[in-house]
Amino acid sequence: MNATMTRLAAIVSAGALAVSACGDSTERAGDAAGKAAGKTADASARPVDPASVRANELGRVPVLMYHQIVPKPASVYDRTPAEFRAELERLAREDYVPITATEFVTGRIDIPAGKHPVVLTFDDSTISQFALGPDGAPRPDTAVGILLDVARRHPGFRPVATMFVNSAPFNDPDGRRTLTWLHRNGFEIGNHTATHVNLGSSNAATVQREIAANQKAITAAVPGATVRTLALPFGIKPNPPSLAVHGEHGGVRYQHLGVFLVGSNPSPSVFDASFDPQNIPRIRSQGPKGPDANFASTRWLNDLASGKVDRYTSDGDPTKISYPRGTTAQIAPAWRKLARPY
Repeated sequence: MNATMTRLAAIVSAGALAVSACGDSTERAGDAAGKAAGKTADASARPVDPASVRANELGRVPVLMYHQIVPKPASVYDRTPAEFRAELERLAREDYVPITATEFVTGRIDIPAGKHPVVLTFDDSTISQFALGPDGAPRPDTAVGILLDVARRHPGFRPVATMFVNSAPFNDPDGRRTLTWLHRNGFEIGNHTATHVNLGSSNAATVQREIAANQKAITAAVPGATVRTLALPFGIKPNPPSLAVHGEHGGVRYQHLGVFLVGSNPSPSVFDASFDPQNIPRIRSQGPKGPDANFASTRWLNDLASGKVDRYTSDGDPTKISYPRGTTAQIAPAWRKLARPY
């Protein structure tokens, strides 16, 4: 077996093991293998010394949470278009590269050396986040329109995000027009229940019906789509919490690789032993002032930029997991074969 095949076999094995506690191991191993196959040649041809870029793939990853993007915010969860654009511009300047929620939870963090992953997530599927104009293109004043524009201005800043949707997403009754565009353009469609129900006060049958019905609507709107992630409405878990991960209703089975909270802090790396795919924290987008600003995006991005909080920095090689020797984080056993401490 040559070196390339050895690396590929290792990442397939690690991907299968890492998902054994939550999700479809065959699918996740296949995702990891595809990533490795696509990048092995480049990584071998142009190796980067992890120390030269201060790679730390056990560092923290910001998973940012957005709701309404409106000119006149009505709650702490809303941001103006100008504020949203400014945050994206900051991320681009500070060498962040957006990845989807599924790419994150499956370890498919395939970004250039020295760059940092960020996961952009949107809850509730409102028209301020995404709407198509008469020409079939995203309206420029929506979150997706702004993201596309920032990406055009900053080559390498991927215009991708995960949209956690409810029924009739983006005021599209069956979701076909809007969800099809998102799927075809690299956006992930995640589950946020059919009616944004409080799962914590719902019985088991209601929990499973809400999740399964929404999954059914998504896959009917976009044949071939697979729903792999769930954002908990209000950040509240069902009882038992495992119902957020897997269940069945009306002949529809669901199985999530990642369950996202409301949270208030950056997430551990997927390769970190402390990473819990059933409890992934997110950071609410907010400026430096206002209620709970100390737990929102501006504060955490400042701490990540200053080094106060260790930040995930890529080594550029998706077949290895690089980090400084002596780091306080510990690599998860499932990923140890790919470890490259320096």
